[in-house]
This record gives sequence, C-alpha cells and structure tokens, in this order.
Amino acid sequence: MKKILIGALAGALALGLGACSKKEGGQAAAKKLTVTVAHNQTSLENPYAYGANKFKEITESVSGGNIEVITHHGTLGENENELVEKLDMGAVDIINVSPGFMSAIGVPEVDMLSMPYLFDSFEHWNAALDGEFGETMKKLIAEKTGGRFIVLGYWTASVRDYYGKKKVVKPQDLQGMTLRGQSAQVQQDFWKACGAIPTSIAWGELYQALQQGVVDSAENDYTNFMLKEHHKTPNGKYISETHHDFTTRLFMTSGAFWNKLTDEQKQWITEGANAATKEERAVTVRMGEESKAKVIADGAVVTDFGDVDIEAFKALAVPIQNAFVQKNNMVYLLDMVRAAKSK
Repeated sequence: MKKILIGALAGALALGLGACSKKEGGQAAAKKLTVTVAHNQTSLENPYAYGANKFKEITESVSGGNIEVITHHGTLGENENELVEKLDMGAVDIINVSPGFMSAIGVPEVDMLSMPYLFDSFEHWNAALDGEFGETMKKLIAEKTGGRFIVLGYWTASVRDYYGKKKVVKPQDLQGMTLRGQSAQVQQDFWKACGAIPTSIAWGELYQALQQGVVDSAENDYTNFMLKEHHKTPNGKYISETHHDFTTRLFMTSGAFWNKLTDEQKQWITEGANAATKEERAVTVRMGEESKAKVIADGAVVTDFGDVDIEAFKALAVPIQNAFVQKNNMVYLLDMVRAAKSK
C-alpha cells in the first residue's frame, strides 16, 4: 500500500512538473518575435534580396533563435508606396524603399538624397551617409514624422544612368524625349532642364512600356534594368553612363513596431541591420560590374562615363541643388555633404 501511495505521489509530481514545463515553454514561445522584411524587387539575385537574407541570417543568429525573420522579395508588391502603406498598417515590420515619398508627408529634407550629382563617387556617398550628414538625416526623419519612421540603415541601388532609344552624350540629346524617372521634384526639374519630358510609369510596367514605345527612355542602375531585361527592348538598348545619381534607399521600420521592442530585441535587430547594410552595399558594387558586362554581351550599346559630357549635365544640376537648399533652409545639410567629399 505504501509503495502504491509513493508511486501515485511520484506520478502526480511528474504530471505537475510536466504541466509547469509546458507552461514555461509556452511563455518562452510567446516571447519569440516574428519580424517581416520586404522590398520591391522580385529577383533573388537583386542586392536587396542579399541584404534582406543577411538580415535574417544575422538577426536570427545573434538573438539565439528568439527572433524569426520572414523575408518577402517583391511578393508584397513591386510598388514602393504599397510597402509604405503596409508598414503603416503593421502588415510588414521593416521595408527598403526610395526616400522620395517622405517629402509629401513633411520631410522635404529627404529630397536632397535624390538631387542629381550630389555625390561624385561611392566613396563620397559612403562618407556622407555614414557620417554627420547621415546621422542628422535619421534624426530629422524620426522627428518630422513624429516617430512614425525609424531608419535602420542606408542601402543603395547603385549609380543610375540613362538608357533609351538613342545614344545620349550631352543634355541637348534628350530634347523632347519622354523619360521614366524618379518622382522626386529635384529629379523632375533636372530632366526638364535637360529638355526631356519626365513620365510616370510603374516599375513593373516599364519593360512593356519600353518594348511598345510608350516611353522613349528611362534611368536606373545596371543591375536593376539588367535583371528586368530593359536593355533588350528597342527603347532600352542605348546606355549612357551619366552617373547622375548615387542612390540612397531607406532600410527602415515603423515607430509603432520599434517602440514595442525590448532593448535587447532592438540591439539584435540593429546588429542584423548593420550586417545587412554592409552586405547590400558590397553586392551592389560587385553586381554593377557584372551587370554591365552582361548587358554588353546581350547587345546593348554603352557610352562610357568618360565619353559623356558630365560637366554639361552638372552645370544644370548644381543650380537646382543650390535653389532647393536655399528655399528649404537646408544649406547646412548641403555643406555637410560637400565637406564629406574631402574626408
């Protein structure tokens, strides 16, 4: 009888410990954070994909599995405005997008990032974005959006060039041509000054527009238009290395998401973002060289940087830069960028 009672007590104790263990396990599982990351490029060979995958790898690793990262490579939409809306709604936690949309919500400073010929090289861009200018811009975005957006890192979509139905060497060669470009006003003003007609066409529809002659030309970096095969269309065959925009993209989250995190979770995500930013930039540079070789092999006609009248293009861009910063009281920001060139 005594043995039976002891056995019963042992069984009860085991059951109790098991229940306790399951409860604790449930609590631990509840603490596990799922983070969704999205960008608008569908190709897994795009630098954005490499950056997002690196974020997943490092964040999950440093968190010891306490964070699970789900990546969306263009599957939540190829339109960046859709991604911003989904970030606001909480349908995604981190996105990588162009900065232009922020000027419409009270952060005109971001249009500086789209100013043609603001940067002369990747070295200049790195020095500015990783220095005082970049830190100041992060603070301005957080403050002017009331904490709505938090920048985790600055990514790049490489350096953008003209491509279209004919060779372009000087601004006058663009006279009367429709050109699909970025929406930022400083970009629109620049192309108009060149004599072109800026046109709005969704990225996912651009191949067809170039193929059918709906638009005469466009501008983007080698890797992005190579992956979409724009250079194989009649109106994308001629590429001129205008190098007018060393691009900046915002790898960012929402304040609503960020403020729910513990300090430890923020640290893990910051480590992941830093690693992702480094990876995305390195892949961008590498793939830019590979993509140029690919489009030439495919039959595209390239006018190299040294054969384009860059000074003529800059002569149109610099007055636009100066007028913009004067109008918006941003001379101090432009001074930061220009000072970074000498570092």
